[in-house]
Amino acid sequence: MALAPKSLSTLSSFSLLNPTLTKCHTVKPPFIVCKSTQFYTSEPNGAGPSAPTRGDIFLERHSSLEASASVLTENKESNKKNKKEKVFKLSSCVINSCYGCGAPLQTSETEAPGYVDLETYNLKKKHRQLRTVLCGRCRLLSHGHMITAVGGNGGYSGGKQFVTAEELREKLSHLRHQKALIVKLVDIVDFNGSFLARVRDIAGANPIILVVTKVDLLPKGTDLNCVGDWVVEATVKKRLNVLSVHLTSSKSLVGIAGVVSEIQREKKGRNVYILGSANVGKSAFINAVLKMMSYKDPVAAAARKYKPIQSAVPGTTLGPIQIDAFLGGGKLYDTPGVHLHHRQAAVIHSEDLPALAPQSQIRGRSFPNPQLVLDKVTADRLGSNGLNGLSIFWGGLVRVDLMKVLPETRLTFFGPRSLQIHIVPTEEADKFYRKEVGVLLTPPTGKQKLDNWIGLETKRELEIKYEDFEKPACDVAISGLGWISVEPVDQFLRTSYSSEGETVEELSLLVHVPKPVEIFVRPPLPVGKAGGEWYQYRELTEKEMDLRPKWYF
Repeated sequence: MALAPKSLSTLSSFSLLNPTLTKCHTVKPPFIVCKSTQFYTSEPNGAGPSAPTRGDIFLERHSSLEASASVLTENKESNKKNKKEKVFKLSSCVINSCYGCGAPLQTSETEAPGYVDLETYNLKKKHRQLRTVLCGRCRLLSHGHMITAVGGNGGYSGGKQFVTAEELREKLSHLRHQKALIVKLVDIVDFNGSFLARVRDIAGANPIILVVTKVDLLPKGTDLNCVGDWVVEATVKKRLNVLSVHLTSSKSLVGIAGVVSEIQREKKGRNVYILGSANVGKSAFINAVLKMMSYKDPVAAAARKYKPIQSAVPGTTLGPIQIDAFLGGGKLYDTPGVHLHHRQAAVIHSEDLPALAPQSQIRGRSFPNPQLVLDKVTADRLGSNGLNGLSIFWGGLVRVDLMKVLPETRLTFFGPRSLQIHIVPTEEADKFYRKEVGVLLTPPTGKQKLDNWIGLETKRELEIKYEDFEKPACDVAISGLGWISVEPVDQFLRTSYSSEGETVEELSLLVHVPKPVEIFVRPPLPVGKAGGEWYQYRELTEKEMDLRPKWYF
């Protein structure tokens, strides 16, 4: 029932006399009407014995305001309590992970990542030391065992598969929606295969520092000034806006100090995420960064005690690993590698993975090579017509048919030394491969692995045009393995070579690889002493100079 008009006018005039009550009167209606209030019935004119007096109205109004104030206080206390309960629930749901690989700790599956025996788990939990636990798989990896855990598209055959490559990528999806600094790693030996051209799908609009790893593996005499300019040119062509480019070696610490300075300057209180494809060297890079920072930063020095595990197995890291590495806000995160189905590592058996990782400085192997021992038929053909009509096998993973080249054309293979190279006439190449795969042509190795081997199903014909004979025409990069430098004319024959009367205007190659593996044709990477001699810096406009990222080593 409503108040009589007279009562309302009386209440209104009383509010004007007391501004404090006016302020209280503006409290949200739900808190006022939630308490039942006794209303007085009155006649339409407000007369009669039932009409309340001024004193009654004052007392009723006063008690109503007190009731509303108590309701507000109760609600505030209830909200605080709910928030505390929410925080407690969140903190109690935090999953404790292995500090070596980021896998959630568990005590049930002994062969699965994250396994810890129950006694150790309970003891560490009692003393609140679960963040210092290393799982059983990481202990085996640290002793050189090859234990894969990633399956699916981009995963690895052989061994047990506990998580798919798609699930690992999903663990990085939150980066698009939060403010962070991204440090993206690229392997210089597998630049195109490990580049992650669609990194913006993962990182969103966050700023990116591009770090090129393993530069210590480049051939002796390589001019890193030329390599740095080549990397920037390639990055600009991919239209990836980055803050800066750094050439580094986690082993020798080359370039690490520059990356640390850039991170400290650009992080601005944000978390820092190390991002890259599988086995690009993220964990080794983080260890190098912590080592460099530990000289001046006690927090980083303490973090080195529980650093991510390093292993030759792609997919070592299975979850984000938080590292307290900075004094002033923000965390450092090691992330699971992005597994790419188009790399050689995705098609060979897990036990053959170490063969794809160069362990020492790369030395190019060139063909034709006078020191190469060949059978009489192949040697005679090579002497009369160069590489025309011959096929070159790079282990059991790559075959190159030279369909039309100059007699002086030379191919140089840059990649792991463990893959042997064999040359046979093209008409005998199919028979030779069927007979020698797994024997002379490895990887793959072992009969059990050969039974599931898919073979060299993908063929790509390359028509390579060349402009001059003073430098290689291009590189043919094999994703996940290395690259082949194609020189129209051998550098040792260039001074005496004359192109008069020569009819070959382009080189024709047919490259065979396993089905998912990609082949990239790119400008030649200037490596070795010769690379510094033939490489030419492009002239830049003032606008290009301003927009191009700077590079450091």
